Amino acid sequence: MAEQAPASTGTRAASDDSRCGFVAIVGRPSVGKSTLLNALVGARISITSRKPQTTRHRIAGILTEPPAQYVFVDTPGFQTRHRGALNERLNRTVRESLADVDVVVWVLDAARITPEDEAVAGLLPPELPVVVAVNKVDALKDKRGLLPRLEQLGAMRDWAAIVPVSADKGTQLSELKAEIAKRLPASPPLYPPDELTDRDERFLAAERVREKIFRLLGDEVPYATTVTIDRFEEEGRLRRIHATVLVDKASQRAILLGEGGLRMKAIATDARKDLERLFGGPVFLEVWVRVKKGWADDDASLARLGY
Repeated sequence: MAEQAPASTGTRAASDDSRCGFVAIVGRPSVGKSTLLNALVGARISITSRKPQTTRHRIAGILTEPPAQYVFVDTPGFQTRHRGALNERLNRTVRESLADVDVVVWVLDAARITPEDEAVAGLLPPELPVVVAVNKVDALKDKRGLLPRLEQLGAMRDWAAIVPVSADKGTQLSELKAEIAKRLPASPPLYPPDELTDRDERFLAAERVREKIFRLLGDEVPYATTVTIDRFEEEGRLRRIHATVLVDKASQRAILLGEGGLRMKAIATDARKDLERLFGGPVFLEVWVRVKKGWADDDASLARLGY
């Protein structure tokens, strides 16, 4: 799972049917981009929750199914409603991701096409093939309601393909992969066949802690938090991880800790169990909470934190 440079391709020639390329997964917040990436890769690489802006970093999930290797790039939801230094950096991540890929998967909610969706459509480079994944079709009570949505999409642009899917149920994901594979360039694989992500274990550990905060707390506090890994040590199969959760206000720290620290203990316990499944071995996880006022609006702090 450790971060690894792409394998050298200098001495290998692509076979006639070998394909490999980068595929950006984009969309507005809460349409299921991270759930789709995890379903396509077959592993929980990107964290998920019902709250918008759970994903803050560019993360790649790698799927090798010869003759194709897909490098799916999950991106933050493109934010049009809220501004600020953090959201501006997240939007920049989306724009930069679109500049370095071979195919785009634009994810929509099957229930509706919103002005925020249309804003994302305006970002999509006209020269790139765009496969539209109309997600959450399983949630439609009347499947006939999908037809007007497909007609509306068809009038917007000449898409490479439009595929109704359910990332949650796995519906039509094979069809989606087939449409993507057609548009990937001829190339040998860039990564070993057992590689699942381009991110290292420190990053994955921080993300798991942040996921539990998003899932277990109310609406305000998760957006005011970020997670740093202070120490990550391996002792045989045991991983010792020391993490810090940064919050903006003392009141948020009190909410995060809970009475007697019980809420933070529950968050850390859930994260530890996830990490043990992910890493395949025992994990010691210690989490502290510290107030760092204004971290999300300070460009220097955001840069140090990896945004």
